Amino acid sequence: MDYAFVAASIPLFIKAAELTLVLAFWGISLSLAVGLACALVLYYRIRVFDKITVVYIELSRNTPLLIQLFFLYYGFAKIGIKFEAYTCAVFGLAFLGGSYMAEAFRAGLEAVTKSQIESGLSLGLTRSQLMRYIILPQAFAVAVPALGANAIFLLKETSVVSAIALADLMFVAKDLIGMYYKTTEVLLLLVLFYLALLLPLSMMLTYIERRVRHAGLGN
Repeated sequence: MDYAFVAASIPLFIKAAELTLVLAFWGISLSLAVGLACALVLYYRIRVFDKITVVYIELSRNTPLLIQLFFLYYGFAKIGIKFEAYTCAVFGLAFLGGSYMAEAFRAGLEAVTKSQIESGLSLGLTRSQLMRYIILPQAFAVAVPALGANAIFLLKETSVVSAIALADLMFVAKDLIGMYYKTTEVLLLLVLFYLALLLPLSMMLTYIERRVRHAGLGN
């Protein structure tokens, strides 16, 4: 084990981890927004849009992220539309994650019983008030485990963006192995840095799940 090489490589991994974390943040945030919008479309069965949403979910979930990134980065360039690698990575993560988040949100929405909805309407709540105060809080609590799993999945999927020349953790690891052949040292750093990103996220999501369950939401 070359500890001097490990110490010298740490700054490169720190910089790569920052990029990985930023990509994951925007990818997860946008996928939550897309997922909620798609779930609401399916929940209310909005004509035309529900069919488009179903096609999007099936397309997104049944194609690899790598292919989606290549399509965004290279495919659009063929017709004169060029996106930066960073933009393609964020859009790709959001496109993939949005479909999984949509299914998680939809499961939460459908878990709210009709009796609660009818009770809210009988009390004079509007459709928007019903969604805001009764349906969404319970749906979110039910969906938290799936949403958390999807967030962790998307953070791990950032390792694919190295294919379009973004200097994330995987890109730096492959680059260092190619130049110095220090496979053991590089892989050790790679594992440690992914753990440093994933463990806090996992612990935070577990805490949120316990809090919403303790509050009695989703029961």
